[in-house]
Amino acid sequence: MKIGISCYPTFGGSGVVASELAMALADGGDEVHVISYAMPSRLTIRSPRLYFHEVVVPRYPLFDYPPYSLALATKMVEVARHQDLDLMHVHYAVPNAVSAVLARQILAPRPLPVVTTLHGTDVTLVGIDPNYLETTRFGIVQSDAVTTPSDYLRRTTLEQLGIELPIDVVSNFVDPDRFDPARFDRARCGTPGGCAGGSRWAKPGERVVVHISNFRAVKRVRDVLAVFHRLHQELPDTRLLMVGDGPDRSIAEQYCRDHGFCDAVTFLGTIPMVEEVLIGSDLFLFTSETESFGLAILEAMASGVPVVATAVGGVPEVMVDGETGFLHPVGDVAAMAASAVRILRDGPRGAAGRFGVAARRRAVERFSEADQVQRYRQIYQRVLAGSAVEETEPAAVGSSPG
Repeated sequence: MKIGISCYPTFGGSGVVASELAMALADGGDEVHVISYAMPSRLTIRSPRLYFHEVVVPRYPLFDYPPYSLALATKMVEVARHQDLDLMHVHYAVPNAVSAVLARQILAPRPLPVVTTLHGTDVTLVGIDPNYLETTRFGIVQSDAVTTPSDYLRRTTLEQLGIELPIDVVSNFVDPDRFDPARFDRARCGTPGGCAGGSRWAKPGERVVVHISNFRAVKRVRDVLAVFHRLHQELPDTRLLMVGDGPDRSIAEQYCRDHGFCDAVTFLGTIPMVEEVLIGSDLFLFTSETESFGLAILEAMASGVPVVATAVGGVPEVMVDGETGFLHPVGDVAAMAASAVRILRDGPRGAAGRFGVAARRRAVERFSEADQVQRYRQIYQRVLAGSAVEETEPAAVGSSPG
């Protein structure tokens, strides 16, 4: 197939999933054209069948706010027309789905089926904002197929937007080889965090705790620091690696300065190859107040790292409490710290080792890249078959696609 993929290029779950999907499809023989205003942080042009098209938004004095959605739709039309795309797969409802629906209408009668993958905040935050509610609903309803990474988000979409339509649940996925903890031989190194993963940022003998996010308010990064502060007081040989960047990074940095433990915290910024940090680490902390799936949790699990996280949204669909780590209510810093201490104190021969093995097994068996990419391809085939049927039938007066 010839597939267009549109996403945000920033360090966040939607852009990561779109990039990984684009690369996997191209590796599997499809021709993939990624469309965005910048190169996505996780995208690597590693196949001759993978292309990137930049959306340029001209600035005119008349526009206080450059109309990115229109420029995006125009670029979609251009790529679809000249590269003969079979369909457009967009990640995030606003503006990507709306722009794709507009592009489809511009291209008519030439078909361009639209598959929309929702990722969470495009429904739970942006989507229910009165300023975007109607356009969000329109973009979703007019799509030829809609997917969510969790059943939680599927139900939330239907309830919050007040719509009735079939939504496919296609989980986020992970490449088991890329995150294989076998790349880290803990027995050979002899010390926790001693030869891979966090070793380049940790001192010999330190146990490595990792947090990965885009540092938005919903991620509650101060809770991450609060949990680690308690953990560090119990186990001084621990180091926290904060991976990512965003609006609350300065708040997090100020928190550890105010509480006097900055020497045990390293802010790494955005690192596309997160497996370099995860593999060989000892614990993953995740404190979000809402989460549609938790891709960073899945990547930690695939790396054989136990997880302490908040039991919100789709997270319980990803990890199993008491088996791959521990789940706690939002804001329960004391309980999360206690669980972290329990895991790290037992060490690799105790709870940490058992949880790590179970986490890796669940990630590989339930969320493998091959299985989920094949699910997407089946959805593509379904909407293409539906589009072919529509082409052969005369359109009713006043009818619209979608």
